Amino acid sequence: MGSCFSARIKAESPSHAGWNSKYGKKGYSSSKLSSPSGFLTPRTEDEILQSSNLKSFSFNELKTATRNFRPDSVLGEGGFGCVFKGWIDEHTFTAAKPGTGIVIAVKRLNQEGFQGHKEWLAEINYLGQLYHPNLVKLIGYCLEDEHRLLVYEFMPRGSLENHLFRRSSYFQPLSWNIRMKIALGAAKGLAYLHSPEAKVIYRDFKTSNILIDSNYNAKLSDFGLAKDGPSDGKSHVSTRVMGTYGYAAPEYMATGHLTAKSDVYSFGVVLLEMLTGKRAMDKNRPPGEHNLVEWAKPYLTSKRRILHVMDARIEGQYSTGGVLRAAMLAIKCLATEPKFRPKMEEVVKALEQLQELKDDDRDRKESLQSHQSNSSSSGSSSHRKYAVEAFNRKAASHPRPLASPIHA
Repeated sequence: MGSCFSARIKAESPSHAGWNSKYGKKGYSSSKLSSPSGFLTPRTEDEILQSSNLKSFSFNELKTATRNFRPDSVLGEGGFGCVFKGWIDEHTFTAAKPGTGIVIAVKRLNQEGFQGHKEWLAEINYLGQLYHPNLVKLIGYCLEDEHRLLVYEFMPRGSLENHLFRRSSYFQPLSWNIRMKIALGAAKGLAYLHSPEAKVIYRDFKTSNILIDSNYNAKLSDFGLAKDGPSDGKSHVSTRVMGTYGYAAPEYMATGHLTAKSDVYSFGVVLLEMLTGKRAMDKNRPPGEHNLVEWAKPYLTSKRRILHVMDARIEGQYSTGGVLRAAMLAIKCLATEPKFRPKMEEVVKALEQLQELKDDDRDRKESLQSHQSNSSSSGSSSHRKYAVEAFNRKAASHPRPLASPIHA
């Protein structure tokens, strides 16, 4: 089974490494939680629980749903406990027999005192009030005696991290098209968090916190490090530096000043991981390649050089134009100066246009194949040549720009 522990920049408490496992075999995750503050945060525990609109489960209900927290129900484990697979009735939310009703993931905190309780409460505070197709759904919680549990929707394909980096028969390499679909979904989740409706800075955007459903839709999970965005005309939130090495924005690392553009930088790192198939930080790589951003940046602007850093497992699945667009978007997100990074809503638009480029390329290929097939059946080589030339003239009259259309 095993756990997947990330390199944390700074912990809230030396004795707690945090919910940082990735739901074991199928890639679920829980990461370190910190108590958020701001307009989304009610002042008392009772206000948080009453305003969350979540199902309050009894401990016995969840014990039954997970078959008494049996070891073979464990999806993963971390510093604050284990995550179990369970089943509940889709209408009553009462415990159901395995294989019936709906599948859930139950996070059970170790009974380690007040710090764990604060983090459990922080997760409820955000996911109990935020709703979006690209955020994982928190169904309910259990607060009974010393027991603290959280109940989530089950994400059958696990985390993006496992699909990109684990080498096993279960985790097959993601295709180029699926990677771009996941990138778009994750971007939409971040854009919602940054919107006036939510005004939340995620602060821990990384591949292990992006979960995937059966249709490869991406959903953001683990809101323990999330912070309410700046208010009253302030440009940033001042907070202690927390997160994961390799993903945190340089200005946040240096000053503790947190903005939505900090999340944009983290998105650029994840997009680069998706392009290259390499982790953001990996000391097992040769000297000079440990930090993915520093190593890969010089390759991203050249049509010839970019192919040297692309994931070999998706070779031949993308067009040069599509790859350059994605690389240009990553470069913009990774700008050293936050003001030069795009907003997440602009990132979403750029990825949607990349999707359109992919569709246009497919249509052109299908059209060319159709012309070639018709020409072959007629037995006329001159007719085939004329059809191909006509198709090429038509494609040339509608060129697609290679540069990203977004603006800083």
